[in-house]
Amino acid sequence: MQRIFICDEYWRPAPNGARGPIFLYLGNEADVTLYLNHTGLMWENAPDFGALLVFAEHRYYGQSKPWGVDVRKHMAYLTAEQALADYAELITELHDSFPGAEHSPVIGFGGSYGGMLAAWMRLKYPHLLDGAIAASAPIWNFYGEEPAFNEYAFAQGVTYDASEEAGAAPGCTETVRRGWQVLVDMGSDAGGRADISTAMKLCPDNQLKSKEDVVKLRDYLASAWDYLAMGNFPYPSSYMTNGAGDLPAYPVRVACDIIMEQDVWDGVKLMTGLADAAGVLYNFSGQVECLAPGTGPSPESDEDANFWDYQWCTEMVMPASRDGVTDMFWKETFNLTAAVENCRNTWGVEPRSTVWATTQWGGRDIAAGSNIVFSSGLLDPWHGGGVMEDVSKSLIALVIPEGAHHLDLMFSHPLDPTSVIDARTTELKHIKKWIKHASKRVPQQLERLMWWEAQQQHQQHQPQQKWHQQKERLGLGLWDAWLTG
Repeated sequence: MQRIFICDEYWRPAPNGARGPIFLYLGNEADVTLYLNHTGLMWENAPDFGALLVFAEHRYYGQSKPWGVDVRKHMAYLTAEQALADYAELITELHDSFPGAEHSPVIGFGGSYGGMLAAWMRLKYPHLLDGAIAASAPIWNFYGEEPAFNEYAFAQGVTYDASEEAGAAPGCTETVRRGWQVLVDMGSDAGGRADISTAMKLCPDNQLKSKEDVVKLRDYLASAWDYLAMGNFPYPSSYMTNGAGDLPAYPVRVACDIIMEQDVWDGVKLMTGLADAAGVLYNFSGQVECLAPGTGPSPESDEDANFWDYQWCTEMVMPASRDGVTDMFWKETFNLTAAVENCRNTWGVEPRSTVWATTQWGGRDIAAGSNIVFSSGLLDPWHGGGVMEDVSKSLIALVIPEGAHHLDLMFSHPLDPTSVIDARTTELKHIKKWIKHASKRVPQQLERLMWWEAQQQHQQHQPQQKWHQQKERLGLGLWDAWLTG
C-alpha cells in the first residue's frame, strides 16, 4: 500500500463543476511527511492557483513498505521505474475519483532524487504530468553521459561551501585537508589510535583497533561535511536530520568556525576539531555523549540511507572521486569494481548496467522533452550533476548562487537570498503557463481558468503570511489516504 497525503482546502470547483490543478509532490527516499512539512512552494501558492495538494510516498520508504517485516526479502521491486508507475496510477485515480477533476492539470514537484523523478515523470508520462519543478536534480550524474560527467564535482562543491568565498572562515579548507592526513598518520600505531579515540570521544564500542577502523572513521567524518553542505541553508532547518531537530544557519560555516578555533594544524587538538565539526550534524541536539561512527543524525536517516544503498547498487550508480587538490579531502578515485563487490556482499545484487540510468532516461539527450524547470544551487554539491543551462525554450535551467539543496522548494523565510526569491518567481511563472496551456485543451477547464482568474482579480488579497505562520496551517484540510495495489 502507498501512503498519500491530500489537502483539498483550496480546491473548490468552478460554477461549471470543473476543478483546479493538482500539485503533486513525487516522494523520494524518506518518509513523505518530511517533504509535506518542508515544501513551502506548494503550500504557499496552492491558494492562488486553487490547487489540490498531494504528497505521495515512494514505495519502500516511510510507511509504504510492501510485505511488512519481510520487505528485505522482496527488494527487487524497489526501482525508479516502479515508483513512477505508482505515481502514474495515482494521477489516474485522482482524475477518476473526483467529479470535475477528469482534466485537472497536474504539476509535479520534487527535490534531489524526487527532482530527478519529477523530471523523468514528465519525460516518460507527458500525457499525465503537465509540467515539473525539478529542484537540485542531478540527472546527469551517471556513467554514459556525453560529454562525461565530472566525478570530482561533488567533493569540489562541498569544498566551495567551506571556502572563504562562500562565507566560511579563512583557512578552513586547508585545515580540514590537513586533518585527514594527521588522522591517518596518528592512526598508524596503537598509541596514536588511542589518542584519537580519546580526543574524538569515541564510544566504548567504537574504539580504534586497526588502520581499517581509522579509514572508516575518516569516511564517516567526511560524510558529515557532505550533508552539512547540502543543508547549508541561511536559517536553522531540520530538513537534513529528517525532521529530528534543527541544524544551525549555514552549518558549514559553523563547522569551519569550530575547527579553526583549535588554532593548530597538528595532533590531538586537530582531531578534536574534526570530531566537533562533524558533531554539528551528528550531535545537532547537543545530547550525544560520544561519537559512534556509522550512526547518522537520526534513526530515520539511517534507514533511508540503507534502502537508498540498494537503489544505488541496482540502478543509481553515481561515481564520486576526490583528488585532495581541488577539494579538501584526499586522493581517492572511484573504484567501480570494489563498489560492485560491496553491493554483492551487502545485498546480493549488482547494477543491471553501469549506464542504465542514461539508457533509461536519455542522459543529456532530453531536448525532445518539455515543460521542466531545473533549479540548482551553487551551495549544493549536487549541482555538478544537474542541468545548469537551458536545454530548450521549455527545458529551463535556474542557477541559484546562494542556494543549498533545493532551497527554492522550502517555505519562504525572511533570510531568503534574493536569488532564491527570484527563482521561485520564475518557477511560478512557468507553472501558470503550463496550467493555461493544459486548460486550453479542454473547454470546461478553459472556462474554469477564466472564472478563476476573474475571481483572483476581484479578490482583496491578504498580506502574505510569515513563513512560520504558514507552516502552522499544514493541518488544515489535510487527510491521509492509502492507495492499494
